[in-house]
Parts: sequence; C-alpha cells; structure tokens
Amino acid sequence: MTRSTTDEAAAPPLPSPKERRRLREAKSLSEEQVAEAVGVTRATVRSWETGRTSPRGRKRTLYAKLLAPDPTPASASASPPEPKPRPTRASAPATTPQAPAPETAPSLAAPAPDPVPAPTTPAAPATSPAQSAPPAPAAPPPPSEPAPKPKPGTEGKAGAESGAGAVPEAPRLSPEEAFDALYAHAAPGLVRQTYLLTGRRRLARESVERAFQLAWHRWPEVAVDRDPAGWVRAAAYEYAMSPWHRLRRAHRHPDAPPTEPARRALFEALLDLPPAYRRTLLLYDGVGLDLPETAAETEASTPAAAGRLEVARAALAERLPELAAAGSPAEQSELLHDRLGGLVRAEHVPAPAPARKVRTGSEDKARLWTRAAIAFAALLIGATALTLHTAPTHYEPPIAPPERVGGVPPRGGPQKLTAQDLKLQKSLNEQLAHGPERLVPELR
Repeated sequence: MTRSTTDEAAAPPLPSPKERRRLREAKSLSEEQVAEAVGVTRATVRSWETGRTSPRGRKRTLYAKLLAPDPTPASASASPPEPKPRPTRASAPATTPQAPAPETAPSLAAPAPDPVPAPTTPAAPATSPAQSAPPAPAAPPPPSEPAPKPKPGTEGKAGAESGAGAVPEAPRLSPEEAFDALYAHAAPGLVRQTYLLTGRRRLARESVERAFQLAWHRWPEVAVDRDPAGWVRAAAYEYAMSPWHRLRRAHRHPDAPPTEPARRALFEALLDLPPAYRRTLLLYDGVGLDLPETAAETEASTPAAAGRLEVARAALAERLPELAAAGSPAEQSELLHDRLGGLVRAEHVPAPAPARKVRTGSEDKARLWTRAAIAFAALLIGATALTLHTAPTHYEPPIAPPERVGGVPPRGGPQKLTAQDLKLQKSLNEQLAHGPERLVPELR
C-alpha cells in the first residue's frame, strides 16, 4: 500500500483530456503512433483523450513525456514575447477550410464576463462543495516607485502575517457565488443553443437546468475543470439529444417554426439534419469553437468532424440560396453564424430559472435519491430477515399418495371385511379362549 501511494504521488501530472488531444495534434501525431510509442492499443489512447481512463505507472510517464511541449530557447525565456490573443478557430484539414472568427462575441453565447474563480480543493458534492480559489493577486508596484513604509508598531504584525511587502488577498468566493456567476454567464446562451439543437423551447430550458443541477451535484469536479461552461454545455446537449424524449407527449413534436420564410427554411433545414451533424454545425458555426474542440466535444476524430461539417453545410446550401451563393467556406461560416444568431434572437426562448432554485432542486433530488436508496436497502434487509425466520430448518419429505404394490392393497384406512374374515371373526367370538390374558385377543 505504501509503495502504490508513493508511486501515485510521484507520477507526473497530465493535462486535461481535451488538452491531451490538442497537444497530440499539435505535434502531428496520430493515435496509432502514440499507442505504439507507449505500448498500448489505439482504443486505450482514445479513452485517455476522452477522460474515461487515465494511464498509470510507466505508461503514464511515457505518455507525459510524449505530450510535453518542446522546450523554448534560453533567449526566448529571457525576453518573452508579448502575449497574443487566442484564435477561436484552429487549422482544419484540406477538405474543409476554416473560417475566421468573428470580431464580436458569438451571438449564441452569453457575453464574456470576468472569469469565475475555481475552488482550490475539492469537497463533498451538493451540500458542502469546496471553497473557490481566490483570484490572482494584484501585481506589486514597479521598482521605480518606493514601497510604502509601515506605520510604527505594525512591523511585527505585518511580518508575522505574510512577510514584508505582501499584498492582501482578495476575498474568496463561496461555492454558491461561483456557481451563480457561472450560471448567470452561461445559462441564457445555452438555452438559445439548445433550442436550435432541438427545436423545442421547453426541452431546451429543461436540458440546461438539468445540466446545471448535475454540475452543482459534481461541483468539486466542475469547478476545477479547464472549461466549466463547456462541461455544462456537453451535459445539456447530451440530455437534449436523448432519443427517449420521443416517448414523452410534450416533446414528441418540435415547436411551430418561424413565420418569416427565410428563417422558417433555416429552422426546418436544421431539424432535418442528423443530430450529430446538427451538433457539429452548431458548435463550429454557431458557438465559434475550433475544429479540434468541436471534434473532442462530439467524441469524434477531427477528420470525421470536418466531414460532418461539410455535409451539413452542403445540405443547408441546397435549401438556402444565399448560402449556396457564398464564394468560400469562410463566407459560409460567417453567413451561418449571422443567420443562426438572427433566428434565435427573433424567437421567444424562455429564460432559465433562478440559480438558487436550480441549486436547491439539485440538493433536493440528491436527498430524495439517498432516502430512496436507504428505504430500499431497509426493505431488502427486512424481507431477508423475515424469510430466514419463517423458513424451515430441516427437510420434510412430502407424503406420497397410496398406490397398490404387488397386489397388496394400499394402507389407506379400514378395509371392508371379506366372507372369510367374517367367518374367522365369528368363530373367535363363539369359542372360549384359554391362556393368559395377554395372549387372548379382545374383539369388539
């Protein structure tokens, strides 16, 4: 036990599953090459990149070295270049050219507020999530400005707290405040996106609320995730695309399409696409993800995601003349982005419930399932105890029915006397019996 614990503590850290895939594709490595280098199968590498499993031991070390970024030169580390804004689209295969990211924020997503601080350590789910991590402290004053002198009598106190020149930390956000900030930022945009994915307003709101309930139930895991909004988005999409909703009368048919002809054609063309193609088109052209992130969220390879995107655009172009008239895939992507945003803004999409109601609903559901599990376990224990108390302790063979064996009549009770039996009984009654009483039969 001590050895295994030491090995796990000394194991090299690994990036998140999405980052593993991005690093592999950045080095132009295929899944087969990584599997051959580490000594596993291709399915194992794919499970590592989707987050279902994680490598251990020697394979974990080899996998971490294989994904480690190339070291930068000493000159570059001495004078680091100015940070550049991260592009919203990555390079795509030659079959599907990428479209440039729009200058403004995507209309299907909520405006980007300040980042939500994540908790430093995970804790119990639902009722007692972990505390969130504090935001980064402010930068110290430049060397040219003199540091403020402490007041007389406060040197020892300041040194005892955090040392000379320390900057006071900003107040931490509680788990409830961090969740509410994420909900206010992502929930309205997710409802609009899910409406385009399903064509049903009530199902869109229900999917988003259920996804956030699941996020609050697993808040220690979601809070430290690299992209909490993406985690909730994937959960909402999976619930909204479940085929079991067809059995529900309220969600069996989509809502009424828009009345405007252009928006009506786009709405019907979207719903006619297969769910996987519709989701890929919405993530890439609507939300603004790049192709590797779209492929990772849909659990497909990058070439497969590019093929789905191309087929979906071709199907929409057959029913939308303005999309077919676009000169390049970049123009098609920009046009689809604007049309999807205009469609969802024109339709009345219900607003999500308050964050507090979602949190309390998640906690009530967790308590309900816990009580149901306890009640079922108690019922099972009671039934088992009753069975053990009333069950027989030994085997009792059943009484066989009477039957004639070898001409001998069965013993089923007194038989009718024959003529010979009656003659014998009469002679015994008439004749005197001599001898001891124990040998004289008493006939009645």
